[in-house]
Amino acid sequence: MTDRLVLVINCGSSSLKFALRSESATKPLLSGLAERLGTPEGVMNWKAGDNGERIQIRDGKHSTAMASLLPLIERFAEQPLTAVGHRVVHGGEHFTGARIIDDEVITAIEDSSPLAPLHNPAQLVGINAAMKVFTTIPHVAIFDTAFHQSMPPHAYRYALPEELYTEHGVRRYGFHGTSHRFVSSQASLLMGLEPGHGAWLTAHLGNGCSTCAILDGRSLDTSMGLTPLEGLVMGTRSGDVDPNLHSHLARTLGWDLERIDNMLNRESGLLGLSGLSNDMRTLVTARAEGHAGATLAVEVFCYRLARSLAGLAVALPRIDGVIFTGGIGENSPLVRELTVRHLALFGLAIDPAANATPPGNPARQVQMAGSPAILVIPTDEERQITEECLALLDLATTQPVEQEA
Repeated sequence: MTDRLVLVINCGSSSLKFALRSESATKPLLSGLAERLGTPEGVMNWKAGDNGERIQIRDGKHSTAMASLLPLIERFAEQPLTAVGHRVVHGGEHFTGARIIDDEVITAIEDSSPLAPLHNPAQLVGINAAMKVFTTIPHVAIFDTAFHQSMPPHAYRYALPEELYTEHGVRRYGFHGTSHRFVSSQASLLMGLEPGHGAWLTAHLGNGCSTCAILDGRSLDTSMGLTPLEGLVMGTRSGDVDPNLHSHLARTLGWDLERIDNMLNRESGLLGLSGLSNDMRTLVTARAEGHAGATLAVEVFCYRLARSLAGLAVALPRIDGVIFTGGIGENSPLVRELTVRHLALFGLAIDPAANATPPGNPARQVQMAGSPAILVIPTDEERQITEECLALLDLATTQPVEQEA
């Protein structure tokens, strides 16, 4: 059987991340990042095995960066592409899974843009640029929010007037769905359960952070809400604050909404607490050296994470395990240790030796004997996107794919 290939695209306003993935391989055949797009300093770095290069994108256009990919695909792909998979942050209530991109899907992504103004418009730029270069193959949208569309109303509704939901879509959507889906499926394999089964608490921890309660492959609740600001302490995002903070700052300091929004999204979180950095690696080092701000930031981060996981536990009938993933979740033994200390009520206990295993190791268990599973699983969102693209195309060959938005 031919090993099908998918080009995975994750487009931002000034960047374009890409990976060429095959159906069977666990690592990309080709990967790279075009950055500083929109400026004369646009550049694209790519790597394929021992090969790599930097390409200037002098006009800074996304379309030029995409066109520069074509000869690389032809060089490193052993057969034609099967599809292009696009990460899209917000699908609103339109999408519960992957969708082949057509005019209706593009319109629905546009309609969801007010909910993700920094992400959806940029991803539409990437979709349009890719469709002009790769004209003869399907393009598939994979939505961060889709995985969480299985949440029940009591988990996704805010206690606000009905019309804000029915007329304006104000509800909890959740994000990082591709990562939560991937690591929970890997956990089932690691623990010898039937594929897709298990009751998991997952923690995706990077510059953006979220938790999720997953039962048999379905998201039942998650920490992020209408936007990616709700929930945990993050690199520069505050996570949950008193909703009346906005009016308090407006009254007492005269701040407008733009100033408050910038503070909550770009000046808070680990950076705001520590006064030092938004990078957990820097803060762990500074904590060991006695830096008070770094110590506070790490402790607040871990406590709030544990509190979120404990709260999400009410969505599950049992806890088969807690999963740590993302840059911090995979690489910080200290964060895992401090977080699990707060979860002793659930019988969770970490094995110091297993927890101290250096980063870069495969998925593993780090719990003490008798504890529910504590798993460290590297996420691979590009692999998940590849699998969802191919599954959708397989479905399309056996039955018509519904195209209602």
